[in-house]
Amino acid sequence: MSKIIAINAGSSSLKFTLYEMPGEVTVSSGIIERIGLKNSIFTIKYGDGQKYNVVEDIENHEVAVEKLMKQLKELGIIADFSEITGVGHRVVAGGELFKESTLITDNVLEKIEELSELAPLHNPANATGIRAFKKLLPEITSVAVFDTAFHTTMPKENYLYSIPMEYYDDFAARKYGAHGTSHQYVSERAADMLGKPLEDLKIITCHLGNGASITAVDGGVSVDTSMGFTPLAGVTMGTRSGDIDASLLPYLMNKLEITDINEMINILNKKSGLLGLSGISSDMRDIEEAAEAGNDRAQTALDIFHNRVQKYIGQYIAVMNGVDAIVFTAGIGENAASTRKIIIDGISWFGCEIDDEKNNIRGEERVISSEDSKIKVLLIPTDEELVILRDVVCFAEKA
Repeated sequence: MSKIIAINAGSSSLKFTLYEMPGEVTVSSGIIERIGLKNSIFTIKYGDGQKYNVVEDIENHEVAVEKLMKQLKELGIIADFSEITGVGHRVVAGGELFKESTLITDNVLEKIEELSELAPLHNPANATGIRAFKKLLPEITSVAVFDTAFHTTMPKENYLYSIPMEYYDDFAARKYGAHGTSHQYVSERAADMLGKPLEDLKIITCHLGNGASITAVDGGVSVDTSMGFTPLAGVTMGTRSGDIDASLLPYLMNKLEITDINEMINILNKKSGLLGLSGISSDMRDIEEAAEAGNDRAQTALDIFHNRVQKYIGQYIAVMNGVDAIVFTAGIGENAASTRKIIIDGISWFGCEIDDEKNNIRGEERVISSEDSKIKVLLIPTDEELVILRDVVCFAEKA
């Protein structure tokens, strides 16, 4: 049977899921972390609970791909590279060029690299992963699945900034959003779980991880989302500031004697958010532990995170003039029961209520609101890789 691999390349990571077709059966999954750093962590899950784990230096994404493919053979997960007939790559920014998943050609790959201005932490890594796979598997169906594609349905009043219109006309300066495959997947699953047509529902999806975004999904399409021109905007995140007054940047640059705007943007991307506020970590688990021990900065970081998510939920209820369901997903959304409860308890006026017993769970798909809650609240583990897989299948069937 043929196999398709879904790839999610981050700035210092490579996540994969290998599927056996046509049954969409997960054969193996794993991640290579800390690429380009000392002591990279290489993990593969396969078989009946089997796990391969090694710590070694992996210098770049090309080496990571070579080691991954070699290990899949050595572990007997595949007998030969030829078993893999398709690969789907998550690409964060497609700009206005790519409004749907696209078969990867040399020209498409060049444009993905050109769009790195919109996602400087992600698109270069995505492109490197694509090149590495093309080198090893040049003849297979190779598809780019864009995080921004799901958000191309936003109306102008939600994606345009209040700046001179020629900046949009000439430079495509607008909101693009991100995490589109995740928001698409969980909104569709929410409709299935509620037993209602997606077209009849107003859903707010909360993708809360180290990167976090909130999306208003009306009738199955994205009408607004919290991330902006780049994934820096929106709610407070692990290391990203989220929304900030642009005038604060030159003020801080003057005070800090910074002359390069890129240095300031780097601070907002990598040294801010929960990490900058707490001074402890970008990991929610570390911050919750510190807050429970009485650390005021950690508690403030938590309060700000919850506050920003609540504000966006309230804003999107207004954007859609109502909401039927709120969905939590991604690392924090799926695993932090206290975070889900605090966020929903803070917006109970709208008619949503958490059931504490149902909410006492990690990473399991279920409705977690009370029977009396007017707005359904759901926990849905995201599956971006499955969305990627199905897009690859669509292109393979056309070939």
